[in-house]
Amino acid sequence: MVTRTSGNSSDAGTGVRLVRVADDRDGQRIDNFLAGQLKGVPKSLIYRILRTGQVRLNGKRAKPDSRVAGGDEVRIPPVRTAEPGTAAPPPRGMTERIAGSVIYEDKDFLVLSKPAGIAAHGGSGVSHGAIELLRALRPKDTLELVHRLDRDTSGVLVLARRRAALTGLQELIRENRTTKQYLCLLQGQLPRAALSVNAPLRKSILQGGERMVRVDSDGKPSLTHFKTIERYAAASLVEAALETGRTHQIRVHSQHIGHPIAGDDKYGDADFNKSLRPYGLRRLFLHAKHFGFELGGKTYAFSAPLAEDLAGVLEQLPAAGRRG
Repeated sequence: MVTRTSGNSSDAGTGVRLVRVADDRDGQRIDNFLAGQLKGVPKSLIYRILRTGQVRLNGKRAKPDSRVAGGDEVRIPPVRTAEPGTAAPPPRGMTERIAGSVIYEDKDFLVLSKPAGIAAHGGSGVSHGAIELLRALRPKDTLELVHRLDRDTSGVLVLARRRAALTGLQELIRENRTTKQYLCLLQGQLPRAALSVNAPLRKSILQGGERMVRVDSDGKPSLTHFKTIERYAAASLVEAALETGRTHQIRVHSQHIGHPIAGDDKYGDADFNKSLRPYGLRRLFLHAKHFGFELGGKTYAFSAPLAEDLAGVLEQLPAAGRRG
């Protein structure tokens, strides 16, 4: 049985559905469109039906990064969803952390100072990311991630409450018309107080599914500006400002210049990371400090103070000129 529905429906039904995409969903990634159509279905299952070709976009097999347009027809296979009230709720401690992390909201945006340890979204073994926790807290709100932060990165994370705000800000991000600043602890001291790294980055997926990024002449243009804020005996607190927003950009650019980020178990220095454990460093020392942009005639500037665990590490580090 095939059922035709409008793009505003979220009732999964029991058979194949052919859903007409509403105009306000124009440009949305199909995995996010499906998440809105299949309430209660884990993201892992949504990716599975995409990978196995069960989802069709205008009659053609859809990929996870395909984007829908207003008027498109999406074939959605029958998927078992949790009955109302049967889905396992997110842990109370996690929802409380997220509820206490909201630093700004208006009719267009909701902004978090995201704690480390909470992913931006669920998937890959993560049941509840920030977006799922917020949707559980605010079931009547329409919330979409504008961008992402790695699970171990703390700081400013922006979500959109309206489709126009989402697409407008994502366009600014693609055009590099936002300001993004991070704080990171780098190994050693930079050769100059301020330097820029202009090195193209290429992303690849290893056999186990792990994402890796490297400097490659065939990669995408990538530019990071580093500025030293404070020097320590074996490390430097550095502000990194992004001109582009590539995956793992700061981590790979800092590694490229020989000053990897503290606590980075993918691109960092194992001995350097080990030397910082006595000072309480238990994760990647990377914090999204500031995110600013102009949209619809309004200027937005979101800032999050350095996370307490990272500030505690700095308080214990030996000052420049002496060793701990």
